This record gives sequence, structure tokens and C-alpha cells, in this order.
Amino acid sequence: MSLMNTVDTPSENSKKVTACIVLADGTTFYGQGFGATGQIEAELCFNTSMTGYQEIMTDPSYAGQAVTFTFPHIGNTGITFEDSETADPVARAMIVKSFPTTPSNYRSETTLPDWLEKTGRIGVSGIDTRRLTRAVRQQGAPHVAIEHNPDGNFDIPKLLEAARNFVGLEGLDLAKDVTIEHSYDWDEERWAWPKGYTNNNDNTKKVVAIDFGAKRNILRCLTSAGCDVVVMPATATAEDVLAHNPQGVFLSNGPGDPAATGKYAVPMIQGILEHKEIPIFGICLGHQMLALALGAKTIKMNHGHHGANHPVKELSTGKVEITSMNHGFAVDTQSLPKNVNETHISLFDGSNCGIELSDRPVFSVQHHPEASPGPQDSFYLFERFAAAIS
Repeated sequence: MSLMNTVDTPSENSKKVTACIVLADGTTFYGQGFGATGQIEAELCFNTSMTGYQEIMTDPSYAGQAVTFTFPHIGNTGITFEDSETADPVARAMIVKSFPTTPSNYRSETTLPDWLEKTGRIGVSGIDTRRLTRAVRQQGAPHVAIEHNPDGNFDIPKLLEAARNFVGLEGLDLAKDVTIEHSYDWDEERWAWPKGYTNNNDNTKKVVAIDFGAKRNILRCLTSAGCDVVVMPATATAEDVLAHNPQGVFLSNGPGDPAATGKYAVPMIQGILEHKEIPIFGICLGHQMLALALGAKTIKMNHGHHGANHPVKELSTGKVEITSMNHGFAVDTQSLPKNVNETHISLFDGSNCGIELSDRPVFSVQHHPEASPGPQDSFYLFERFAAAIS
């Protein structure tokens, strides 16, 4: 059944309507708002993860997007500040089926609604998220306007116009918006019971990590694999990077259109590639940046991959890994140069999930081996990168 121009009207017995979601085709959903009030416009996506809503909301790769959570119980473990992937939420809004319940988690420091309110992010509950997810799949990451108004008064034509006027993510360089201003050192390792997050200052393998919107757990994984990490802004030049005398270079995840970010990132990466003794490892946007630097192209996906249950096949071994994913663009396999091998593919749609040079340790993957949230199947990639550093 088509969802075009339908209206999801609350029943007489439902709670007071305080939030509204309007898609660019006119489809309208009503629910109960929580968190901050106000109006935002965004690209709508859905995430199938059963855990990790805090990590998802603070993942810089979600800049410019509103996230629909398909799992019905969101918010029931509260918020633990040290688990955030960056300081504050980056996704513009979150949409859930049920209003967040009182947290049951000994580490929780505040509730999801209070956290969203304090950080200026809108939440919408009481939504048929299955129906909304179907709309995303059918329409391909539609543009939306979302409003949380405690009075329950909504100007639907105005919201529809706002959704239709949203420029979208194609052609946008969002890495500049989420990257850091100044370089810094990183020495925190992955969380482990019972100590939690610990620091390691004894690593000797010098790695420069380019922050296109880096998740903290990526940096933790690099440290846990034995790397001495210095983080640099997305706009760093090859000369800036090489001034640190790195033994390896890492290219992080990030938001936006890779072709737009590539205007300044590709020349930097190509400058590093001239130094054949330096291993390079990229994840997500970093994977796409490396592909562009090697001569490949990227394409916009219909609705992207977002979740913690995505099967990826390593072609050299036939091994299947369950991975975390979060991307709306992909590397065009047909555009890969002859000296670039495809290493991983998605078992959902066959799209590219990994590349490597045939003659040196330069490789990248589309999925997220750092998880956070998600399975740990692909952590070996950090160890492979560290092992390649002499």
C-alpha cells in the first residue's frame, strides 16, 4: 500500500498530541514529544540496533539526519555520559515507538528525555515506527520536518514546505562541521569490566587519525590495538600529517557527501599515499575518502545501511561477520581501479564494504569494526592495521 499523502491520525483514546512529523510527500505522523521543543528539518533514516541509542545519537556520522529506531524499547537504560561518542547528540531528532521508561541501569546518570532537552534535541514517541520505516524504504531517505510543541498546535502546510525546502545531504561537506579545531593526543582504551575505561601511555606505534567526525570508540580501539594516537582535523594537509612522522595514518568515519569532503581530503590522502612505507586504514567516510583518492567513485544509496546486525562477507576467506553500519553513500564497485581489490561485500544488497591495495597495507571498510553499538566481529581490522606498522 502506498503511503503517499496519507495522514496517521491519533485515536480518541491516545495521549495528547504534542509532536508532528511531516514527510516531503505530505505523509504526516502524530505522536508525543519529549526532550527539546521546537522544529527541525532533516533527512530521515532508520536504525535497526537493539541497543546503543546513546552512541547512535552522538555518532557524528548522523549529522543532518533524524533517526527512527525500529526496536520498540528505547531509553530504558538511561544515559551514561562517558559512553557518548562525542560530547553532545549530533543527530537532529530521534523517533521511537514507546515513550522512554524510567531507566534500569546502575551506570545511568540521567534519563533520555532530560538529556535530549538539555542538549537541544527533539524526541518523538507514540509513532508506528514500522510504518515510518516502510516509508523510508519506499521513498529513499525522505526529507522531513519535525516539530515538538506542548500546545499541540501545528501548521501542517508550513511544515510541509519546510520539509520540501530541506536541501538534503548530497553535495554537502558536513565533516567541517563536526571535526575538531586543534590536534590532540588520545590514550584511552576500550571499556572492560570492572575497571571501565583505562588509559595506556606505553604504546609506541605512532598513528595520526584524521577526524572527519570520529567516534571515540574508534580511537579507543586504535589505542587498545597498540597505537599511540594523535588526532588531527579533517582539513589537515599531507604536510601537516607528515610533520608528526606517523608510522600509520587512520581515516575516520563522518557525515555528509564524500565527494564534497573529498575536495580537500583527497589531495591530503594522495600526498600520504606517495609515502609507500606508511600503512593507511579507513572506516566509513574514511573508506570512501580512500576510494576517491585511489580513483574510484561514490554513489548515494536509496536508504542506506544503519544498524548493528548487518552481515558482511570477507571475500578472501568466505567468513561472514555481523557488523555495525551507518552510511548513506557507498563506493561504486564498478569504478575501482585495477590495483584496488574489493575485500568485503554486504550480504544484504551486495554493495561494497571493503577495499585494499594489492601491493601494500592500505585498506578500508565501510562497516564499523569499533561497533559501539554492535558486535565485535571485526575488531581484528585494528589489529591488522597495527601489525602492519613497522
